[in-house]
Amino acid sequence: MNERSSVGELAERLRGELNRYSDGEKLPSSRQLVERYRVSPVTVSRALGVLVAEGLVVTRPGAGAFRAPGAGGRARPVVGDTSWQEVALSAESTAEAVPRTVDASGVLATLAAPPAGVIEFNGGYLHPSLQPERAMSGALARAGRRPGAWGRPPVEGLAELRDWFARGIGGAVTAAEVLVCSGGQNALTTALRALAGPGAPVLVESPTYPGMLAIARASGLRPVPVPVDTEGVRPELLAEAFRATGARVFVCQPLFQNPTGAVLAAGRRREVLALAREAGAFVVEDDYIRRLAHQDSGPLPRPLAAEDTEGVVVHVCSLTKATSPSLRIGCLAARGPVLERLRAIQVVDHFFVPRPLQEATLELVGAPAWPRHLRAVAAELTGRRTAMATALRTVLPELALTHLPLGGYHLWLRLPDGADEGALAAAALRRGVAVAPGRPYFSAEPPAPHLRLTYAAVASTAEVAEGVKRLGEAWSEVRG
Repeated sequence: MNERSSVGELAERLRGELNRYSDGEKLPSSRQLVERYRVSPVTVSRALGVLVAEGLVVTRPGAGAFRAPGAGGRARPVVGDTSWQEVALSAESTAEAVPRTVDASGVLATLAAPPAGVIEFNGGYLHPSLQPERAMSGALARAGRRPGAWGRPPVEGLAELRDWFARGIGGAVTAAEVLVCSGGQNALTTALRALAGPGAPVLVESPTYPGMLAIARASGLRPVPVPVDTEGVRPELLAEAFRATGARVFVCQPLFQNPTGAVLAAGRRREVLALAREAGAFVVEDDYIRRLAHQDSGPLPRPLAAEDTEGVVVHVCSLTKATSPSLRIGCLAARGPVLERLRAIQVVDHFFVPRPLQEATLELVGAPAWPRHLRAVAAELTGRRTAMATALRTVLPELALTHLPLGGYHLWLRLPDGADEGALAAAALRRGVAVAPGRPYFSAEPPAPHLRLTYAAVASTAEVAEGVKRLGEAWSEVRG
């Protein structure tokens, strides 16, 4: 049983036993609860925390936990009929050019914790064993001792952190052109809201990251797909899309694109910038995975923002993928009047990123452990990528792996024509491996069935091999 389910079960059992106690009476000690229910002290602490949050229990440091006054007479509130919201929400959207109905399934698939025993081939973050937990804990402790660590930061972000991001982007980008954000998703949301009004078209790679499609639709924008191949977005189709739609925004991931893993070819980089400038459009560069290049990747191309002299590129990057899902720190970088609009939206939506988190980030990236962590993760991801690709070619040769990325943490597989990717994903889950169907990665009808498999969220190469074996069994089932 995993920790989360244990906490919920224990909280429910304690909730049911509260009637045995009178108001203010002391509950059994944490040690007694550990022995009685055969759970860990952490589980007991978290379960009591649930009851404290519900107002059923109070805790007193050094004394223990007690039943809260009146806890026995507190009935859970009656849930009313919310059917009226279907009418209200749909009535609001009928007058809009693009209804803001949001499908978050593709995002939730990477955020939800898998059931116990399930191998996570759909996770979007590093396995805990790959996260720099000791370095982050040390950074947080040191940050707490910095003078003014709990004070209000500049709304744009701490100057030192903005300078660190600017140096990482390179080119002529300066700290004055950087805004610190709460991760890449927040930065993308701010960028799309700033650059396109409701109902406007926004050009997106096809396939692309489902979270970005969700952002666009939630903002009332109309995603228009532009196909990619193994060298990134196809410039001739991008030019046609600009002409046909009049779009003023193109969102792309030039480095290890999600989900294909493609790197935008050198010649195409120049064409993309030129096409956007000719159309009077912005390029939103989602440089989400640069810090997860593999050992054999070789020198990486610079961000598009480093080559942009005319303010075409709005650059987005984040540290979350290379650290922990809870280190939600990223940046926006832009040049010209658009920077003020980005700043205004960021301030209105979030005020600022909490200063302790910014201070801890500075401590983390400035420590000797930071480059060591990146080297270690590069080695681990290289081994896992090789193990997964090898296992797939042996166990599932019918699933085409047309491109082997040298960075990131996922592989993009094309299924045979007519294959049911949803049925395969369901069969795989029954066998204890979670995979991501390809449909959510397309903003229009997909040209073929696909699967995306990730290898960063698993514990080892042995787990990679076992997961592919289970997927092979699922494939045999759905193929009959």
